[in-house]
Amino acid sequence: MKTMRFSSFKEKYLVKVKKRGELQFEEIKADVQKILADVRQNGDQAIIEYEKKFDKVEITKDQIKVPPNEIEEAYSQVNSVLLDSIKQIIKNISAFHEAQKRDLWYVETRTGVSVGQMMRPIQSVGIYVPGGKATYPSTVLMTVLPAKIAGVNRIILCTPPRSDGSIDPIILVAAREAGIDDIYRIGGVQAIAAMAYGTETIPSVEKIVGPGNKYVNTAKLLVSTFVGIDLPAGPSEILIIADEKSNPAYIAIDLISQAEHDENAYCFLITTSEMLAEQVENEINRLISDQPRKSIIEKALNDNLYIILVENLKQAIELSNEIAPEHLEIQTQDAESILSQVNHAGAIFLGNYAPVPVGDYAAGSNHVLPTGGAAKLYSGLSIFTFMKFIDVVRCSRNGLKTLMPWIRSLAKVEGLNAHIQAIEMRLEK
Repeated sequence: MKTMRFSSFKEKYLVKVKKRGELQFEEIKADVQKILADVRQNGDQAIIEYEKKFDKVEITKDQIKVPPNEIEEAYSQVNSVLLDSIKQIIKNISAFHEAQKRDLWYVETRTGVSVGQMMRPIQSVGIYVPGGKATYPSTVLMTVLPAKIAGVNRIILCTPPRSDGSIDPIILVAAREAGIDDIYRIGGVQAIAAMAYGTETIPSVEKIVGPGNKYVNTAKLLVSTFVGIDLPAGPSEILIIADEKSNPAYIAIDLISQAEHDENAYCFLITTSEMLAEQVENEINRLISDQPRKSIIEKALNDNLYIILVENLKQAIELSNEIAPEHLEIQTQDAESILSQVNHAGAIFLGNYAPVPVGDYAAGSNHVLPTGGAAKLYSGLSIFTFMKFIDVVRCSRNGLKTLMPWIRSLAKVEGLNAHIQAIEMRLEK
Protein backbone atom coordinates (compact mmCIF):
# COMPACT_ATOMS: atom_id res chain seq x y z
CA MET A 1 0.00 0.00 0.00
CA LYS A 2 1.19 3.47 -0.92
CA THR A 3 0.26 6.09 1.69
CA MET A 4 1.50 9.59 0.93
CA ARG A 5 0.68 13.25 1.09
CA PHE A 6 -0.90 15.03 -1.84
CA SER A 7 2.32 16.75 -2.94
CA SER A 8 4.22 13.45 -3.06
CA PHE A 9 1.44 11.69 -5.00
CA LYS A 10 1.23 14.55 -7.48
CA GLU A 11 4.99 14.50 -8.05
CA LYS A 12 5.52 10.73 -8.29
CA TYR A 13 2.31 9.13 -9.50
CA LEU A 14 -0.32 11.53 -10.86
CA VAL A 15 0.92 11.51 -14.47
CA LYS A 16 1.05 7.70 -14.51
CA VAL A 17 -2.40 7.41 -12.93
CA LYS A 18 -3.96 9.85 -15.40
CA LYS A 19 -2.46 7.83 -18.27
CA ARG A 20 -3.46 4.44 -16.84
CA GLY A 21 -5.83 3.63 -19.69
CA GLU A 22 -3.38 4.75 -22.36
CA LEU A 23 -0.50 2.74 -20.88
CA GLN A 24 -2.52 -0.50 -20.82
CA PHE A 25 -3.58 0.10 -24.43
CA GLU A 26 -0.11 0.66 -25.81
CA GLU A 27 1.53 -2.32 -24.12
CA ILE A 28 -0.81 -4.89 -25.71
CA LYS A 29 -1.98 -3.12 -28.87
CA ALA A 30 0.16 -5.13 -31.32
CA ASP A 31 -0.87 -8.52 -29.91
CA VAL A 32 -4.55 -7.58 -30.04
CA GLN A 33 -4.28 -6.34 -33.63
CA LYS A 34 -2.94 -9.75 -34.73
CA ILE A 35 -5.92 -11.57 -33.25
CA LEU A 36 -8.38 -9.12 -34.79
CA ALA A 37 -6.81 -9.53 -38.23
CA ASP A 38 -6.79 -13.33 -37.93
CA VAL A 39 -10.48 -13.53 -37.03
CA ARG A 40 -11.38 -11.07 -39.76
CA GLN A 41 -9.62 -13.23 -42.33
CA ASN A 42 -10.31 -16.75 -41.06
CA GLY A 43 -13.64 -16.42 -39.23
CA ASP A 44 -14.93 -19.36 -37.22
CA GLN A 45 -11.74 -21.39 -37.58
CA ALA A 46 -9.70 -18.62 -35.94
CA ILE A 47 -12.27 -18.39 -33.13
CA ILE A 48 -12.03 -22.12 -32.47
CA GLU A 49 -8.23 -21.94 -32.29
CA TYR A 50 -8.24 -18.94 -29.93
CA GLU A 51 -10.82 -20.55 -27.65
CA LYS A 52 -8.48 -23.52 -27.34
CA LYS A 53 -5.47 -21.26 -26.75
CA PHE A 54 -6.92 -18.71 -24.32
CA ASP A 55 -10.00 -20.28 -22.72
CA LYS A 56 -8.57 -23.85 -22.84
CA VAL A 57 -11.79 -25.12 -24.42
CA GLU A 58 -12.23 -27.22 -27.53
CA ILE A 59 -15.41 -26.41 -29.44
CA THR A 60 -16.61 -27.15 -32.95
CA LYS A 61 -18.19 -24.72 -35.37
CA ASP A 62 -21.63 -26.13 -34.55
CA GLN A 63 -21.09 -25.45 -30.83
CA ILE A 64 -20.26 -21.75 -31.12
CA LYS A 65 -23.91 -20.72 -30.84
CA VAL A 66 -25.78 -21.83 -27.73
CA PRO A 67 -28.86 -23.88 -28.78
CA PRO A 68 -32.34 -23.09 -27.35
CA ASN A 69 -32.54 -26.36 -25.40
CA GLU A 70 -29.36 -25.47 -23.47
CA ILE A 71 -30.96 -22.19 -22.39
CA GLU A 72 -34.15 -23.95 -21.34
CA GLU A 73 -32.22 -26.59 -19.38
CA ALA A 74 -30.32 -23.84 -17.56
CA TYR A 75 -33.48 -22.94 -15.63
CA SER A 76 -33.37 -26.27 -13.82
CA GLN A 77 -29.90 -25.39 -12.48
CA VAL A 78 -30.83 -21.96 -11.09
CA ASN A 79 -32.54 -21.88 -7.71
CA SER A 80 -35.79 -19.99 -7.19
CA VAL A 81 -34.25 -17.38 -4.87
CA LEU A 82 -31.66 -16.41 -7.49
CA LEU A 83 -34.26 -16.35 -10.25
CA ASP A 84 -36.51 -14.13 -8.16
CA SER A 85 -33.58 -11.78 -7.47
CA ILE A 86 -33.00 -11.45 -11.22
CA LYS A 87 -36.68 -10.68 -11.82
CA GLN A 88 -36.73 -8.00 -9.12
CA ILE A 89 -33.50 -6.40 -10.31
CA ILE A 90 -34.88 -6.33 -13.87
CA LYS A 91 -37.74 -4.17 -12.57
CA ASN A 92 -35.34 -1.65 -11.02
CA ILE A 93 -33.01 -1.44 -14.02
CA SER A 94 -35.99 -1.15 -16.37
CA ALA A 95 -37.59 1.63 -14.33
CA PHE A 96 -34.41 3.73 -14.36
CA HIS A 97 -33.78 3.27 -18.08
CA GLU A 98 -37.43 3.71 -19.12
CA ALA A 99 -37.28 7.12 -17.44
CA GLN A 100 -34.52 8.15 -19.87
CA LYS A 101 -36.87 8.01 -22.89
CA ARG A 102 -37.70 11.29 -24.59
CA ASP A 103 -40.49 12.04 -27.06
CA LEU A 104 -40.02 14.19 -30.14
CA TRP A 105 -39.63 17.80 -28.95
CA TYR A 106 -39.43 21.24 -30.56
CA VAL A 107 -38.22 24.70 -29.57
CA GLU A 108 -39.22 27.82 -31.51
CA THR A 109 -35.97 29.67 -32.23
CA ARG A 110 -37.72 32.45 -34.17
CA THR A 111 -41.35 33.07 -35.05
CA GLY A 112 -42.21 30.48 -37.67
CA VAL A 113 -38.99 28.48 -37.12
CA SER A 114 -39.04 25.36 -34.95
CA VAL A 115 -36.13 22.99 -34.37
CA GLY A 116 -36.57 19.67 -32.63
CA GLN A 117 -35.04 16.28 -32.07
CA MET A 118 -36.18 12.69 -32.11
CA MET A 119 -34.51 9.48 -30.92
CA ARG A 120 -34.19 6.36 -33.07
CA PRO A 121 -32.48 3.10 -32.07
CA ILE A 122 -29.43 1.50 -33.59
CA GLN A 123 -30.54 -1.62 -35.46
CA SER A 124 -28.01 -4.22 -34.26
CA VAL A 125 -25.87 -4.51 -31.14
CA GLY A 126 -23.32 -7.00 -29.87
CA ILE A 127 -22.96 -7.38 -26.12
CA TYR A 128 -19.84 -8.68 -24.41
CA VAL A 129 -20.19 -10.23 -20.97
CA PRO A 130 -16.88 -11.08 -19.24
CA GLY A 131 -16.14 -14.48 -17.74
CA GLY A 132 -13.14 -16.48 -16.65
CA LYS A 133 -12.37 -15.18 -13.17
CA ALA A 134 -16.05 -14.69 -12.25
CA THR A 135 -19.61 -14.94 -13.53
CA TYR A 136 -21.49 -11.73 -14.26
CA PRO A 137 -25.25 -12.14 -14.75
CA SER A 138 -25.59 -8.53 -13.57
CA THR A 139 -23.68 -7.37 -16.66
CA VAL A 140 -26.13 -9.29 -18.86
CA LEU A 141 -28.99 -7.30 -17.33
CA MET A 142 -27.14 -3.96 -17.39
CA THR A 143 -26.38 -4.24 -21.11
CA VAL A 144 -29.34 -6.11 -22.58
CA LEU A 145 -32.15 -4.22 -20.83
CA PRO A 146 -31.18 -0.68 -21.96
CA ALA A 147 -30.78 -2.00 -25.51
CA LYS A 148 -34.23 -3.61 -25.42
CA ILE A 149 -35.81 -0.48 -23.92
CA ALA A 150 -34.14 1.64 -26.60
CA GLY A 151 -35.75 -0.58 -29.26
CA VAL A 152 -32.70 -2.27 -30.77
CA ASN A 153 -33.96 -4.76 -33.34
CA ARG A 154 -31.19 -7.40 -33.14
CA ILE A 155 -29.10 -8.13 -30.04
CA ILE A 156 -26.45 -10.83 -29.77
CA LEU A 157 -24.33 -11.75 -26.75
CA CYS A 158 -20.85 -13.25 -26.52
CA THR A 159 -19.38 -14.65 -23.31
CA PRO A 160 -16.47 -17.01 -22.54
CA PRO A 161 -17.31 -20.68 -21.90
CA ARG A 162 -16.35 -22.58 -18.78
CA SER A 163 -13.60 -25.22 -18.86
CA ASP A 164 -16.06 -27.90 -20.01
CA GLY A 165 -17.32 -25.72 -22.86
CA SER A 166 -20.63 -24.83 -21.22
CA ILE A 167 -21.94 -21.38 -20.34
CA ASP A 168 -22.80 -20.78 -16.70
CA PRO A 169 -26.58 -21.43 -16.42
CA ILE A 170 -27.17 -18.14 -14.61
CA ILE A 171 -25.82 -16.23 -17.64
CA LEU A 172 -28.22 -18.05 -19.94
CA VAL A 173 -31.16 -17.51 -17.60
CA ALA A 174 -30.36 -13.82 -17.15
CA ALA A 175 -30.19 -13.38 -20.93
CA ARG A 176 -33.53 -15.13 -21.47
CA GLU A 177 -35.19 -13.12 -18.68
CA ALA A 178 -33.81 -9.91 -20.21
CA GLY A 179 -35.25 -10.92 -23.57
CA ILE A 180 -32.53 -12.40 -25.81
CA ASP A 181 -31.57 -15.90 -26.99
CA ASP A 182 -28.76 -15.27 -29.52
CA ILE A 183 -25.80 -16.27 -27.36
CA TYR A 184 -22.32 -17.36 -28.47
CA ARG A 185 -19.75 -19.20 -26.36
CA ILE A 186 -16.68 -17.15 -27.20
CA GLY A 187 -14.69 -14.64 -25.18
CA GLY A 188 -11.79 -12.26 -25.32
CA VAL A 189 -10.47 -10.38 -28.32
CA GLN A 190 -11.84 -13.04 -30.67
CA ALA A 191 -15.39 -12.25 -29.54
CA ILE A 192 -14.95 -8.54 -30.23
CA ALA A 193 -13.50 -9.32 -33.67
CA ALA A 194 -16.38 -11.67 -34.51
CA MET A 195 -19.03 -9.10 -33.62
CA ALA A 196 -17.20 -6.35 -35.50
CA TYR A 197 -16.42 -8.19 -38.72
CA GLY A 198 -18.80 -11.15 -38.68
CA THR A 199 -17.98 -14.82 -39.27
CA GLU A 200 -19.81 -17.74 -40.86
CA THR A 201 -21.69 -18.27 -37.59
CA ILE A 202 -21.71 -14.88 -35.87
CA PRO A 203 -23.34 -11.89 -37.59
CA SER A 204 -21.63 -8.52 -37.56
CA VAL A 205 -23.28 -5.69 -35.63
CA GLU A 206 -23.37 -1.91 -35.79
CA LYS A 207 -22.21 -1.34 -32.21
CA ILE A 208 -20.39 -3.35 -29.51
CA VAL A 209 -20.99 -2.72 -25.81
CA GLY A 210 -19.95 -4.22 -22.50
CA PRO A 211 -16.99 -4.28 -20.11
CA GLY A 212 -13.97 -6.55 -20.17
CA ASN A 213 -10.32 -6.89 -19.25
CA LYS A 214 -7.61 -4.75 -20.81
CA TYR A 215 -7.44 -7.01 -23.89
CA VAL A 216 -11.16 -6.73 -24.56
CA ASN A 217 -11.07 -2.99 -23.95
CA THR A 218 -8.15 -2.55 -26.33
CA ALA A 219 -9.91 -4.67 -28.97
CA LYS A 220 -13.02 -2.48 -28.71
CA LEU A 221 -10.97 0.67 -29.17
CA LEU A 222 -9.20 -0.80 -32.21
CA VAL A 223 -12.40 -1.88 -33.98
CA SER A 224 -14.08 1.45 -33.21
CA THR A 225 -12.98 2.76 -36.61
CA PHE A 226 -15.14 0.00 -38.14
CA VAL A 227 -18.12 -0.24 -35.77
CA GLY A 228 -19.47 1.84 -32.91
CA ILE A 229 -18.53 1.09 -29.32
CA ASP A 230 -20.01 2.26 -26.05
CA LEU A 231 -17.07 3.44 -23.95
CA PRO A 232 -13.69 2.31 -22.60
CA ALA A 233 -14.84 -0.06 -19.83
CA GLY A 234 -11.77 -1.92 -18.64
CA PRO A 235 -10.48 -3.07 -15.24
CA SER A 236 -12.53 -1.79 -12.30
CA GLU A 237 -11.71 1.39 -10.35
CA ILE A 238 -12.84 2.99 -7.12
CA LEU A 239 -11.97 6.30 -5.50
CA ILE A 240 -13.22 7.08 -1.99
CA ILE A 241 -13.24 10.57 -0.46
CA ALA A 242 -13.34 10.43 3.35
CA ASP A 243 -12.84 12.57 6.42
CA GLU A 244 -12.22 11.95 10.12
CA LYS A 245 -15.87 10.96 10.63
CA SER A 246 -15.81 8.18 8.01
CA ASN A 247 -15.98 4.50 8.93
CA PRO A 248 -12.61 2.78 8.23
CA ALA A 249 -14.14 -0.69 8.03
CA TYR A 250 -16.61 0.43 5.35
CA ILE A 251 -13.81 2.03 3.36
CA ALA A 252 -11.55 -1.01 3.64
CA ILE A 253 -14.18 -3.49 2.46
CA ASP A 254 -15.22 -1.18 -0.39
CA LEU A 255 -11.63 -0.99 -1.63
CA ILE A 256 -11.32 -4.77 -1.35
CA SER A 257 -14.64 -5.30 -3.15
CA GLN A 258 -13.38 -3.52 -6.24
CA ALA A 259 -9.89 -5.05 -6.08
CA GLU A 260 -11.43 -8.54 -6.21
CA HIS A 261 -12.60 -7.91 -9.78
CA ASP A 262 -9.19 -7.86 -11.43
CA GLU A 263 -5.46 -7.78 -10.67
CA ASN A 264 -5.33 -4.57 -12.74
CA ALA A 265 -8.01 -2.77 -10.71
CA TYR A 266 -7.20 0.71 -9.39
CA CYS A 267 -8.16 1.79 -5.85
CA PHE A 268 -7.80 5.24 -4.32
CA LEU A 269 -8.55 6.64 -0.88
CA ILE A 270 -8.30 10.43 -0.55
CA THR A 271 -8.72 11.63 3.01
CA THR A 272 -8.15 14.62 5.24
CA SER A 273 -7.39 12.34 8.22
CA GLU A 274 -4.04 10.66 8.81
CA MET A 275 -5.59 8.59 11.60
CA LEU A 276 -8.30 7.31 9.27
CA ALA A 277 -5.68 6.31 6.68
CA GLU A 278 -3.89 4.20 9.29
CA GLN A 279 -7.16 2.64 10.44
CA VAL A 280 -8.09 1.73 6.86
CA GLU A 281 -4.74 0.02 6.32
CA ASN A 282 -5.27 -2.02 9.48
CA GLU A 283 -8.79 -2.95 8.42
CA ILE A 284 -7.62 -4.06 4.99
CA ASN A 285 -5.01 -6.33 6.56
CA ARG A 286 -7.66 -7.74 8.88
CA LEU A 287 -10.35 -8.32 6.24
CA ILE A 288 -8.22 -9.56 3.37
CA SER A 289 -7.19 -12.86 4.93
CA ASP A 290 -10.66 -14.39 4.65
CA GLN A 291 -11.35 -13.39 1.06
CA PRO A 292 -11.81 -16.25 -1.45
CA ARG A 293 -10.15 -14.12 -4.16
CA LYS A 294 -7.28 -13.11 -1.88
CA SER A 295 -4.52 -13.48 -4.47
CA ILE A 296 -6.30 -11.23 -6.98
CA ILE A 297 -7.05 -8.64 -4.28
CA GLU A 298 -3.47 -8.60 -2.98
CA LYS A 299 -2.05 -8.13 -6.48
CA ALA A 300 -4.40 -5.23 -7.24
CA LEU A 301 -3.81 -3.51 -3.89
CA ASN A 302 -0.05 -4.01 -3.98
CA ASP A 303 0.20 -2.55 -7.49
CA ASN A 304 -2.55 0.04 -7.62
CA LEU A 305 -3.80 1.13 -4.20
CA TYR A 306 -3.07 4.76 -3.37
CA ILE A 307 -3.93 6.31 0.01
CA ILE A 308 -3.53 10.07 -0.32
CA LEU A 309 -3.59 12.61 2.50
CA VAL A 310 -4.97 16.03 1.55
CA GLU A 311 -5.30 19.30 3.43
CA ASN A 312 -9.04 19.74 2.87
CA LEU A 313 -12.03 18.40 0.94
CA LYS A 314 -11.62 21.01 -1.78
CA GLN A 315 -8.21 19.54 -2.57
CA ALA A 316 -9.73 16.04 -2.45
CA ILE A 317 -12.39 16.91 -5.03
CA GLU A 318 -9.85 18.61 -7.30
CA LEU A 319 -7.66 15.50 -7.25
CA SER A 320 -10.63 13.21 -7.80
CA ASN A 321 -11.63 15.25 -10.85
CA GLU A 322 -8.11 14.87 -12.25
CA ILE A 323 -8.17 11.09 -11.76
CA ALA A 324 -11.76 10.79 -13.11
CA PRO A 325 -12.57 7.41 -11.50
CA GLU A 326 -15.08 4.86 -12.67
CA HIS A 327 -16.72 4.70 -9.21
CA LEU A 328 -16.58 7.62 -6.79
CA GLU A 329 -17.75 7.06 -3.21
CA ILE A 330 -18.17 10.15 -1.03
CA GLN A 331 -18.18 8.98 2.58
CA THR A 332 -17.70 12.35 4.25
CA GLN A 333 -19.88 13.67 7.04
CA ASP A 334 -21.99 15.70 4.59
CA ALA A 335 -21.61 13.97 1.25
CA GLU A 336 -24.34 15.96 -0.48
CA SER A 337 -22.56 19.27 0.20
CA ILE A 338 -19.63 18.51 -2.12
CA LEU A 339 -21.58 16.71 -4.85
CA SER A 340 -21.89 19.86 -6.97
CA GLN A 341 -18.09 20.12 -7.18
CA VAL A 342 -17.68 16.72 -8.87
CA ASN A 343 -17.12 17.06 -12.62
CA HIS A 344 -15.66 13.71 -13.64
CA ALA A 345 -16.82 10.26 -12.46
CA GLY A 346 -18.52 7.27 -14.03
CA ALA A 347 -20.99 7.04 -11.15
CA ILE A 348 -21.18 8.62 -7.70
CA PHE A 349 -22.20 6.87 -4.48
CA LEU A 350 -23.21 9.10 -1.57
CA GLY A 351 -22.94 8.31 2.12
CA ASN A 352 -22.31 5.25 4.28
CA TYR A 353 -25.14 3.16 2.88
CA ALA A 354 -24.49 3.46 -0.85
CA PRO A 355 -21.40 1.34 -1.57
CA VAL A 356 -20.59 0.48 -5.18
CA PRO A 357 -22.30 -2.97 -5.04
CA VAL A 358 -25.65 -1.17 -4.67
CA GLY A 359 -25.15 0.24 -8.16
CA ASP A 360 -23.42 -2.89 -9.44
CA TYR A 361 -26.51 -4.96 -8.82
CA ALA A 362 -29.83 -3.66 -7.67
CA ALA A 363 -30.41 0.10 -7.42
CA GLY A 364 -31.23 0.32 -11.13
CA SER A 365 -28.41 2.58 -12.29
CA ASN A 366 -26.02 1.12 -14.85
CA HIS A 367 -22.70 -0.47 -13.87
CA VAL A 368 -21.05 -0.32 -17.30
CA LEU A 369 -18.95 2.79 -16.72
CA PRO A 370 -15.90 4.54 -18.22
CA THR A 371 -12.50 3.58 -16.80
CA GLY A 372 -8.90 4.65 -17.29
CA GLY A 373 -9.74 8.34 -16.90
CA ALA A 374 -12.31 8.20 -19.70
CA ALA A 375 -14.97 9.58 -17.33
CA LYS A 376 -13.69 12.99 -18.44
CA LEU A 377 -15.12 12.23 -21.88
CA TYR A 378 -17.71 9.47 -21.59
CA SER A 379 -20.91 8.74 -19.69
CA GLY A 380 -21.97 5.35 -18.39
CA LEU A 381 -24.15 2.99 -20.41
CA SER A 382 -27.77 4.14 -20.87
CA ILE A 383 -30.50 3.90 -23.46
CA PHE A 384 -28.74 6.81 -25.20
CA THR A 385 -25.85 4.41 -25.93
CA PHE A 386 -28.22 2.57 -28.26
CA MET A 387 -29.82 5.65 -29.81
CA LYS A 388 -29.20 8.10 -32.62
CA PHE A 389 -30.47 11.65 -32.24
CA ILE A 390 -32.03 13.11 -35.38
CA ASP A 391 -32.66 16.83 -35.68
CA VAL A 392 -35.99 17.96 -37.19
CA VAL A 393 -36.50 21.44 -38.68
CA ARG A 394 -39.85 23.14 -39.42
CA CYS A 395 -40.00 26.56 -41.08
CA SER A 396 -42.86 28.72 -42.39
CA ARG A 397 -42.53 31.22 -45.25
CA ASN A 398 -42.40 34.08 -42.77
CA GLY A 399 -39.81 32.23 -40.74
CA LEU A 400 -37.69 31.71 -43.86
CA LYS A 401 -37.97 35.41 -44.60
CA THR A 402 -36.65 36.21 -41.13
CA LEU A 403 -33.65 33.90 -41.56
CA MET A 404 -32.85 34.94 -45.15
CA PRO A 405 -30.44 37.87 -44.51
CA TRP A 406 -28.36 35.85 -42.04
CA ILE A 407 -28.21 32.84 -44.35
CA ARG A 408 -27.28 35.05 -47.32
CA SER A 409 -24.53 36.77 -45.31
CA LEU A 410 -22.80 33.54 -44.27
CA ALA A 411 -23.37 31.68 -47.56
CA LYS A 412 -21.82 34.59 -49.47
CA VAL A 413 -18.68 34.46 -47.31
CA GLU A 414 -18.44 30.71 -47.90
CA GLY A 415 -18.96 31.09 -51.65
CA LEU A 416 -22.07 28.91 -51.76
CA ASN A 417 -24.32 30.75 -54.19
CA ALA A 418 -26.83 27.92 -54.67
CA HIS A 419 -27.52 28.03 -50.94
CA ILE A 420 -28.64 31.64 -51.38
CA GLN A 421 -30.76 30.73 -54.41
CA ALA A 422 -32.45 27.92 -52.47
CA ILE A 423 -33.76 30.57 -50.06
CA GLU A 424 -34.52 33.37 -52.54
CA MET A 425 -36.40 31.12 -54.95
CA ARG A 426 -38.87 30.22 -52.19
CA LEU A 427 -39.47 33.89 -51.33
CA GLU A 428 -40.11 35.15 -54.87
CA LYS A 429 -43.64 36.46 -55.48
